Amino acid sequence: MPSLTLDKTDLRILAELQLNGRLTNVELAERVALSPSPCLRRLKQLEESGVISQYVALLDPAKIGLGLQAFVRVTLEKRGNLHNQTFVEAVQRWSEVVNCFAMTGEMDYLLQVHFEDMEHFSRFVMNDLLQQEGVEDVKSSFVLKEYKRTTALPLNHLR
Repeated sequence: MPSLTLDKTDLRILAELQLNGRLTNVELAERVALSPSPCLRRLKQLEESGVISQYVALLDPAKIGLGLQAFVRVTLEKRGNLHNQTFVEAVQRWSEVVNCFAMTGEMDYLLQVHFEDMEHFSRFVMNDLLQQEGVEDVKSSFVLKEYKRTTALPLNHLR
């Protein structure tokens, strides 16, 4: 699919939706100074082009009993690509993992994970992560305090 050229109005639509994905088309149109029909056409184009990939509800982990957040650095054995594929497949099954990144540098993967408590974390590491074939080393850092949480991507550089 050809890439979409975003103009200032598209960027305003995206900025508003990143703040509140539940805006009605009429509300969105008002906020970006368009009438509803052109706003809806632009929105559909942004969705169909894949710029907007999905709409979700963002939950507060602490309010649903997941008060322990950690970042786990994983290093795999260096024997071909087999371990990488099986590790990535395992990550897809682990609900505690909310983000997994392949990394450069000293680690192979960085996992962002959420747990109920230290016991839950311990079970995950001992029963899942360290049992995964090819895992050579695991290092964890726990979040003490969160100062910023956003899913909004920076759009100001595109203007």
